[in-house]
Amino acid sequence: MFIKIRRDTLIILMLAFMLIVSGRLMIYVSYASSDDTTQGVPIAGVIVKGNDIVPTTTIKTMAADVGFRSGSYIQGDTLVTTKRKVPLEGAIKNAETAVSYSSIPGTQIYPITAVDVKVDKVTGIVTINVIEDFSTVVVK
Repeated sequence: MFIKIRRDTLIILMLAFMLIVSGRLMIYVSYASSDDTTQGVPIAGVIVKGNDIVPTTTIKTMAADVGFRSGSYIQGDTLVTTKRKVPLEGAIKNAETAVSYSSIPGTQIYPITAVDVKVDKVTGIVTINVIEDFSTVVVK
């Protein structure tokens, strides 16, 4: 029941296996060691903190409308989207304004009174801190 393999065939098969494994290993190491960021740092995600009533998806949608969405990236001090290039400080101010107009779904109540948007230029994570204050809400 034993399959007879000649010694030279076995050596050739082992060398081929070692070449394939070492080639894959070299590809992985070269990819991991490269710091090629020609496009910049991609927007990795949006974290929302401080909301109680306004849904997180509503706030993330408002931030995505400004340009903080997947497919966008930070190149230096510029936010590059699929449609335009915006200075990062301007995009942050626009995001703060847009998120402050987030309403409770199905109503015209805007409980967000203060917004702070921070962008990490190294990781691409956008953090949005909101403060909801119902004492100043005008109900129409």
